[in-house]
Amino acid sequence: MSGTENTDSPYDPSKYPPIAVTVDVVLLTIQDDSLSVLLVRRGQEPFKGSYALPGGFVQPDETLAAAAARELEEETGATGMHLEQLGTYGDPGRDPRMRVVSVVYLALIPNPPEVTGGSDAEVAEWSPVASFLDATLPEDPSLLAFDHRRILRDGVERARGKLEYSGLATAFCSDEFTVGELRRVYEIVWGVELDARNFHRKVTGTLGFLEATGEMTTRGGGRPAQLFKRGATQTLNPPILRPSPTVL
Repeated sequence: MSGTENTDSPYDPSKYPPIAVTVDVVLLTIQDDSLSVLLVRRGQEPFKGSYALPGGFVQPDETLAAAAARELEEETGATGMHLEQLGTYGDPGRDPRMRVVSVVYLALIPNPPEVTGGSDAEVAEWSPVASFLDATLPEDPSLLAFDHRRILRDGVERARGKLEYSGLATAFCSDEFTVGELRRVYEIVWGVELDARNFHRKVTGTLGFLEATGEMTTRGGGRPAQLFKRGATQTLNPPILRPSPTVL
């Protein structure tokens, strides 16, 4: 054979440093009339003592979704959540230990469970979203570790956007709820006040979006209100548009 042979391997492991994969969870609920998120206080470096989203490294033998559910349970005790993938975050330098890519999951629940810190989390607690996303706060990882402030902002914005056209708001409600209680979910998540009559017309105007139970309640005070439950149709047509973008 003439010429110079190319003996280089098509794959040289030394040229590709290892990249770790983690999962994080944005778990939102409504508590004390405010949108809240489940956070842990880190018990070890990096960012020891700072708040962070629940999460951790993916084990070699588990799926991403299984890892997210495991980390959520180990660090907070929360179980049985329906998790949907929010996005993937892998900017260089987001974790000072090494190159880390995180797959983030989002969940919304109506009744926040009691949580307790575990694993490498000293504390697990529900905290108002506004305490960490206020626009006047500095971009400081000591407030919310890693790039979790950006991730939390993305999770909140995903929830706000989906409220416009889907039945996501009912995930914050009990199995049976009034239109007024549903409207309050929109107001808390969006940070605006909505016209009660227009809102009632829109959510009851989409066939199958809400299903009347035939029961009434006075738990909100005032006159008895009709109880509804989530219907089979989960797309609002026409959508309910936010009056104006909410900035956090």
